[in-house]
Amino acid sequence: MQAGMEDVAVEVRRLRVVRGGRTALDDVDLAVRAGTLTGLLGPSGAGKTTLMRAILGVQVVAGGEVRVLGRPAGSPDLRRRVGYVTQAPSVYEDLTVEENLRYFARILGAPHHAGVDAGQGPVSVDEALETVGLGNHRRQMVRTLSGGELSRVSLATALLGSPELLVLDEPTVGLDPVLRDSLWTTFRRIAASGTTLLVSSHVMDEAVRCDRLVLLRAARVLADTTPGELLRSTGTTDADAAFLHLVRHGSEEVRR
Repeated sequence: MQAGMEDVAVEVRRLRVVRGGRTALDDVDLAVRAGTLTGLLGPSGAGKTTLMRAILGVQVVAGGEVRVLGRPAGSPDLRRRVGYVTQAPSVYEDLTVEENLRYFARILGAPHHAGVDAGQGPVSVDEALETVGLGNHRRQMVRTLSGGELSRVSLATALLGSPELLVLDEPTVGLDPVLRDSLWTTFRRIAASGTTLLVSSHVMDEAVRCDRLVLLRAARVLADTTPGELLRSTGTTDADAAFLHLVRHGSEEVRR
């Protein structure tokens, strides 16, 4: 990727991770440009979650370097600058949507209502609810929500601190196509506001929704490119076919 260091939100150099005696990531290089929506795609077991954990600074690594927003991954001052949404819901089912957000807002020091300086500091509870489209569900008990709505609550809690980088680990897994489409629309809206998003998925047709793609297989990067360049370079018409082409014709990285 050709970009000045000030344009890079995440930089990974020669990262190697070993888990349970098995190489989970092998000599991975990666750069995520600030303000973009980057998709981290690949089959289950490819190393997506391990890579995200390394970026968050909670993964023991065997070698290499990971820098996030100009700091070593896991630095204490990154805790309020990086948001993380896990695969499993990270909210309390016996509270309402609004009660959950108010709880996390107190931890993060975010306001309950949007003020005159909205957009300059932490996102308020009201703003987070509106961003994820749950303004009309604020008093609903979380345990009564649909799967897509539950994913939105987790996303809203991550937005409260106005993170510069938002890491989403397979946020659309198990959702129907309509709900997935709605969530990706939300992701694009968040990216348009200037937040850098790194979204993992094993659903290849989600690749076209990203600004840039990183394809993983068997602990290595197969491609780091744009959706259009991926299709052009592989001579295919969809992401599934492009991925299979890379698997069958060697693991040379595709780079723009």
